[in-house]
Amino acid sequence: MTGYAAGNREAPGNGDTAENGVTAGTTDTAGAGGVGAAVGATGSGIGRRRLGGGILALGGALALAPIPLAGAAERGTPGTGPATTEAGAATGMAPEARRPHRPTLRRGSAARAGLLQGPLDQLVREAEAYLADSPKHPWYAGAVLLAGRGGTVALHRPIGKAVRYAAYDETTDTGVEFPAEQQIPMAEDTVFDLASISKLFTSILAVQQIERGTLELETAVATYLPDFAGGGKQDITVRQLLTHTSGFRSWIPLYQEPTREGKLRMLWKEVPASTPGSTYLYSDLNLISLQLILEEITGRTLDVLLHDEITAPLGMHRTRYNPPASWKPRIAATEDARLPWSGLERGLVWGEVHDENAYGFDGVAGHAGVFSCAWDLAVLARTLLNGGVYGGSRILSEDSVDLLFTDFNTAFPGDEHGLGFELYQHWYMGAMATPRSAGHTGFTGTSLVLDPSTDTFLVVLGNSVHPVRSWRSGSAPRVATANQLARAVPVRPERGRTAWFSGMASASTATLTLPALRLDSVRARLECGLWWDTEPGSDRLVLEASAGQEWRPVPFTTVGPGSGPGAGHAGAGPGHHRPGPQPHPEGRVSGWSGRVWHRLEADLSAWRGKRVRLRWRYTTDQLYVGRGAYVDALHVRDGGRTVFDADRPRDAGRIEATGWVVSAD
Repeated sequence: MTGYAAGNREAPGNGDTAENGVTAGTTDTAGAGGVGAAVGATGSGIGRRRLGGGILALGGALALAPIPLAGAAERGTPGTGPATTEAGAATGMAPEARRPHRPTLRRGSAARAGLLQGPLDQLVREAEAYLADSPKHPWYAGAVLLAGRGGTVALHRPIGKAVRYAAYDETTDTGVEFPAEQQIPMAEDTVFDLASISKLFTSILAVQQIERGTLELETAVATYLPDFAGGGKQDITVRQLLTHTSGFRSWIPLYQEPTREGKLRMLWKEVPASTPGSTYLYSDLNLISLQLILEEITGRTLDVLLHDEITAPLGMHRTRYNPPASWKPRIAATEDARLPWSGLERGLVWGEVHDENAYGFDGVAGHAGVFSCAWDLAVLARTLLNGGVYGGSRILSEDSVDLLFTDFNTAFPGDEHGLGFELYQHWYMGAMATPRSAGHTGFTGTSLVLDPSTDTFLVVLGNSVHPVRSWRSGSAPRVATANQLARAVPVRPERGRTAWFSGMASASTATLTLPALRLDSVRARLECGLWWDTEPGSDRLVLEASAGQEWRPVPFTTVGPGSGPGAGHAGAGPGHHRPGPQPHPEGRVSGWSGRVWHRLEADLSAWRGKRVRLRWRYTTDQLYVGRGAYVDALHVRDGGRTVFDADRPRDAGRIEATGWVVSAD
């Protein structure tokens, strides 16, 4: 087919089947529901009236009750917020409500950012590996990497080439390189065609209008654009555009119509592929429609809105639609765009938008077309992590930012989505993925991830369609770099100087085994500290016991941190009390635990009168991993006596570790 392959994640007009169809699994097939998480009902942000009078879809049902403030529960949860200091303290993960200040960006060391230098060095090494064949061709010709925490940018590194190839030779499947003196190396300020990351800017502009009362989330799009109702689209709402639940198919070749009026007629006539609200299907048409609404209600074009409402207030001077010709030497080239792999015969695209439909809209479109550099995107990330403010400029209220990080698609797990922002997507966020991690990718090879739970942000800008889109598949560099930034955030042992760490290897099994212990009491039990964050469902940590050859799971309970009696967790503020025990009857944990230490207890009375061995077994699949698992302060008590204490050197020396390592962080 001509144009971009339909049904793909990054921009279904600009899509990548391998990234979505192979690694993301159900991204385009799972459905999407209504507003599942809390949406702002009070305060200075989004009023309930602006959200449709408080009548919102909740997993397919209607909720008439007042809707609590988005993110309120998260801000009160110990261990989900940013680091409380930057100067090397790495104090863990304090509540979001404890933001001590709203920093602006500066360069600094890993220690100043509260990060570990080793994983940042490894981040660069792994990114550089994809400049070579992986496996047949380079994933990108070059990239700019930026990583930071708090107000400190601890890594800003260009690698490879911004411009390398003059053309693509389809007969030999090789790139035709420019002469060496005409090739341009990547620089820190190289500007990239962001492709679908542009959707984030359009979404922020929409949320600004929601905040101001000129746009309502639950109002039908046809209220603002009457012609939109054609083709049975009269019930599609603004929220469904922002969460890709409108029913639009992923992409149509609007660029084939020579006039703007013709393109709009195609959109007005488009018939939804599914009932609005019943299915998640990522579609460029959603953000193109949102662009038209914004232009209608503001009387300004999208490029003017971008400048006036976002880039000028934030000082993002290298971010815009349609960069001038003078920028071209500092812009990364994209594709040799020719039939049949491209929908248009354009030759080497360099300094102009790559996406065909955005090109057809003269470079200004809601779904693609924004050009930017890594530092500017870091400013945007810092603004959102600050709650909508950067320096002296506020572009969103805190309540509005919460909407960006609130999952509106709870009825369809795996397709978590805020307003415009994707959430909790391991397929490119890697181990940075948490229920509140937000970001987006772009087909040209770009990605942005920000994690409020650790106050970290990662920008990876690559020119992966240079010289041709078919050379790149999957999202491996994004995952690899995100894994390393996640690893760079220290996890301090629950007590003492070290804890056992499972590692973060994929497609592996790691075991941590205690020596055989004889248990004689009905009150025998295992106690330890436990910390885990894994790819949900796919990667598991299991507690097992064996009195012979066979290992079987051991049920246990965990208790999270709090400030009630016996809590003692530094991240828990006044008024937080230790929650009740959480049972794990199958003897295993998986997924998100808040990235805080839990106290574990397991009843071992079933092995009374026997010699039993206990072990932790951590298994991962071949795709993605979380931050891993930590075990600390291991004790086995047999009634009134302690038969194993990992704090005793003799006992610690009898632990058998395969894959697990002793770690101070």
